[in-house]
Amino acid sequence: MGIITALLILSFLVFFHELGHFTAARFFGVQVDVFSIGFGKKLLSKQIGKTEWSFSLIPLGGYVKMKGQDDSDPTLISYDEDSYNSKKPWQRIIILLAGPFANFLLAFLLYLAISSIGVPKLLPTVGDINTTNPAYEAGIQIGDKIININGQSIHYWEDIGKAIERSPSSVHITLLREHQYVEVTVIPELQNTKNMFQEVIKRPIIGIQPDINSTGIVHYGLEEGITYAYEQTQRASMLILKSLQKLIAGLVPMDQLGGVVSIVDVTAKASGVGIVSLLFFTALISVNLGVLNLLPIPALDGGHIIFNLYEMITNKVPNEEIMYKLTLFGWGLLLSIMLLGLYNDINRLIG
Repeated sequence: MGIITALLILSFLVFFHELGHFTAARFFGVQVDVFSIGFGKKLLSKQIGKTEWSFSLIPLGGYVKMKGQDDSDPTLISYDEDSYNSKKPWQRIIILLAGPFANFLLAFLLYLAISSIGVPKLLPTVGDINTTNPAYEAGIQIGDKIININGQSIHYWEDIGKAIERSPSSVHITLLREHQYVEVTVIPELQNTKNMFQEVIKRPIIGIQPDINSTGIVHYGLEEGITYAYEQTQRASMLILKSLQKLIAGLVPMDQLGGVVSIVDVTAKASGVGIVSLLFFTALISVNLGVLNLLPIPALDGGHIIFNLYEMITNKVPNEEIMYKLTLFGWGLLLSIMLLGLYNDINRLIG
């Protein structure tokens, strides 16, 4: 059931992306010949107006085929009034941007829904202490609730690290222990730790861990929810961009790259945990689709945007032969990345 849910979610995200392209194309009067969810053999199709709406055999993507645009052969061009090629470069760029924008919008709406349902957060309750670190020496005990650090109120566990990093030399902490307030002063130690990319970084550490069973649910109003949704969408986008940067620079091993099997697997697991976890992961995948499609690779939206920017700046149409070769290169690069992700997925399953 989890796998079916994952495939349905992937199909929905692709549909939303392509719907962005479709809506912008129709707004500028471009005829859309095909709107397909999936690739390969068509399982279901229905002609509505001039557009064929279809579900295809491989539900791992989709496409909108506009009149005068064919990624498999960029030389197939039409200059009819209702074709993609007859539109001005800035109009084509808007059509191309509409797909990724739809993914960012969907992620924003999902985060907004999460803010209304309730965001689970760890409470600042100490669940474990390293006996060789400063917190133990200062007298902090398991079960203590951290109320205040250097005059800053602490509401959730995530606030603790931020407060310590603001004053890494000396930390004055107010604790709640068995209905009594306790004051302690801790001198953090600068230690080597690993971030999410497994890079070694130095951070001020006092040596405490959260009580994972001590959680709270935060409900946001509309205004706060909009701010939360915007910040989460922005944070997810920056995280994906930073991950790509680390991957290209070789700071993240290539064997960490996951493919569609990993996406389906994690989505299926998230669906089994609960609706909030599923919404979180769906929003992250939606942002991922938006960011990746903006990469300047010829076969992606970002690559087509570069071609149109070139035309806007130079007032010259890009050479068809060069576009064709670059598009083939882009497809080859994408296929190589997909195969590497699939190879890594299979290795993880076997391992």
